[in-house]
Amino acid sequence: MSSETGDGDFMEDPLFILESGEVYRNPTEVKMSQIVLPCHANHCGELSVGQLLKWMDSTACLSAERHAGSPCITASVDDIHFEHTIGVGQVVNIKAKVNRAFTSSMEVGISVSCEDLFSDSQWNVCNAFATFVARRTEAGKVQLKQVDPRTQTEQMEYSIAAERRRMRLIHAEIITDLLSSSTAQLGECQEYQNAVSGERTRVESVELVLPPHANHQVSTFGGQIMAWMENVATISACRLCNAHPTLRSIDMFHFRGPSHIGDRLVLKAIVNNAFKHSMEVGVCAEAYQGAGELRHINSAFMIFEVLNKDGKPRTLPRIRPEPVDGYRRYQEAIARKKIRLDRKYIISCKHAEVPLSVPWDISNQMYLSYSNVSALKIMAARGNWMLSTEKNKVSLYTLEEDQMLCFKVETTVNVPAEQVFQLLSDLRRRHEWDRHYQQCDVIIQADEDDTIYRVATPCFSRGGKGQDFILLASRRKPCDPRDPYLIALRSVTLPTHPATEEYTRGEVLCAGFSIIEESSDVTMISYYNQATPGVLPYISNDIAGLSSSFYGTFQSCSKYLEENRDSLAALPPSEL
Repeated sequence: MSSETGDGDFMEDPLFILESGEVYRNPTEVKMSQIVLPCHANHCGELSVGQLLKWMDSTACLSAERHAGSPCITASVDDIHFEHTIGVGQVVNIKAKVNRAFTSSMEVGISVSCEDLFSDSQWNVCNAFATFVARRTEAGKVQLKQVDPRTQTEQMEYSIAAERRRMRLIHAEIITDLLSSSTAQLGECQEYQNAVSGERTRVESVELVLPPHANHQVSTFGGQIMAWMENVATISACRLCNAHPTLRSIDMFHFRGPSHIGDRLVLKAIVNNAFKHSMEVGVCAEAYQGAGELRHINSAFMIFEVLNKDGKPRTLPRIRPEPVDGYRRYQEAIARKKIRLDRKYIISCKHAEVPLSVPWDISNQMYLSYSNVSALKIMAARGNWMLSTEKNKVSLYTLEEDQMLCFKVETTVNVPAEQVFQLLSDLRRRHEWDRHYQQCDVIIQADEDDTIYRVATPCFSRGGKGQDFILLASRRKPCDPRDPYLIALRSVTLPTHPATEEYTRGEVLCAGFSIIEESSDVTMISYYNQATPGVLPYISNDIAGLSSSFYGTFQSCSKYLEENRDSLAALPPSEL
């Protein structure tokens, strides 16, 4: 939970002074402030989440249209976690800006904070990322202009937006695979005495789409659909607990098709499963006109809690699923809970927290890969690197921030960027240029982009032991010509490869290569590492200026790349 504060990213001043002295404000930024009135609240005096979703969606849409210069529609909204409720009389501040534009779609970042005008305190409520699509014009498909990130924060969001987009595109496929692999291992659901029948929680409601529910494009307002879905989900949750539930999080909204004025929108909700302190409600929206067939508009999974007088989660009744579909939903809810816990732990935790190594398995591969690449992009986007030493075009930079030490080594080579990417991607060949890599073996080839290696390093002190690392290597090709090639590294743990007496198990928190094409035959290579106790001994003398081993290592790297520039075609790691 966020504590009350007067600052934070969600309330940062939109005006920046650039290095050139220019006063800058993001041209796509839109802000909305609303005071919560009784008509916006539920019977507990709290702002309805449905109303909040409407405000968030309209703010984000205005930002998207400001950038596109044309009408835009909501395509999806990523997972949202609500940290606090908002009371009547308090002010909701919503800020939205376009993080990155692709061909016809764009990611809009949304931050929501709450302000108490009487105590002069502010706190974060939630952050979200929505995808909007620019509608076709008479001339054909829209080609969006690129976003020009000007500040360090904008550059970081621009870079990570490509990784979030990658997750969205494979989201449905990955979730399906994870559910099918997970539910097979769940076994039979248990029968509980006095359990509530799942059918008791079923809710179905029909809404007629009228002009006030439509946007300026005469389509049903996406925020209105989300609000109606939240309404039926809340009724369903109430039927289980016979109390007022609090919505804590929503899995990704994905709009599968449009709805228009005159449509009848059928909203269905049911409690899929109840855990000790939370329940999952599945909700879907379907549309039809007249006697026409139902069209699937949207589906979502909403997580509710019931709080006691002290604000602590209350123990919930068990659910008794109905045969066939109810049993399937019951099992899938268990699998989704595990996925949510993995995602929350991997993505939400601060990169400086311990343990550094996160357990790897197939169910969390997508989120570990995302976290691995995003951490490297965040490090690369930092703008306060200090040049420590330079020798023959090999430069060593350091960054000390919040008791964290990072270093960066940069050099250029006369080798095409894609070839550099392929050569450096295969860690099994790193010993050819890096003396710290004594041995490197592939443990798991998860897919074309993610490989887990065991790396052994020699001992550099008399009488000591060498170190070994279990590393996840995640590769990314550029999303567009302005992006670098990336090879991100971080430690993971595998039950099949525990620490041994022969080696001291080391950990890498965040490391990797950023490879930028400067011309067809010239490539800039930047190597980043967030120093940990396992890595620091290899670089501390260089950082302190007592040696320049980094120079020798990267001269060897340059020589290795130039000697092998024509040695292999662009093959996936499994074929290298």
